[in-house]
Amino acid sequence: MTAPVNTSLEPLARETIRIGPVSVAALTRDEAITGLHRIIASGNHAKIAFANAHMVNVAYDNPALADALGEFVVLPDGIGVDIGARLVGGRSFPANLNGTDLLPLLLEGAPASLSVALFGGKPGIAEKAAATLAGLAPQHRYVVLSDGYGGDRRTAEARQKLEANRADIVLVALGNPLQELWIHQNLGSRHCGLAFGVGALFDFLAGEVIRAPALVRTLRLEWTFRLLQEPRRLWRRYIVGNPLFLWRMIAQSMRARSGRSD
Repeated sequence: MTAPVNTSLEPLARETIRIGPVSVAALTRDEAITGLHRIIASGNHAKIAFANAHMVNVAYDNPALADALGEFVVLPDGIGVDIGARLVGGRSFPANLNGTDLLPLLLEGAPASLSVALFGGKPGIAEKAAATLAGLAPQHRYVVLSDGYGGDRRTAEARQKLEANRADIVLVALGNPLQELWIHQNLGSRHCGLAFGVGALFDFLAGEVIRAPALVRTLRLEWTFRLLQEPRRLWRRYIVGNPLFLWRMIAQSMRARSGRSD
């Protein structure tokens, strides 16, 4: 089933597909990048999240996250939500808009120099990530606000820095659901143009975690590569979480067909 997206977030998307408790935007990669550039250029503010099957599972079990995502533009990330879209909406998303691929393209294609702030990750990782981004898109200005281990003090310091020097983009790497809740609670139009919850992006950019080979990504099996890399940390997310997500999508589809709401 589809629903109109918040009109204040136009032109980023005109409709969404409801995947469990999360409304995920249905748009092409070009539409996403163009819309994000326009929001920055207009001086407006938007919060951006990337929904994979794991995030949807977390949102089912965490009402605070589900509520917070109501003020985000949520982009589809991975084969799980695409399968969900086919089950509950009868069609696929136009594109896989994972942040690891989308954000470098967004920065490389930006028509003007931007200020980009990084928050989160393990100590020293955001600095490495910023250096990698500077190599990919050197026309922009990068600043590291803090790692993700400073608690309320680091949050207050980050907010003060952004209030003094508003960023065009803030990248927040705290993992789900912490990063989305952090953005929801701490960032608004006076702090930045776009606020992204980016998950493991800093680790990928810093070389701490190796991405799957291109063929594996093309086959949309990157999750299996990550599971093999970190089985002890990720087994529950994928071995338990993926079947749970699939069952939830089937149940949502059956409810929709019977005329019952979610």
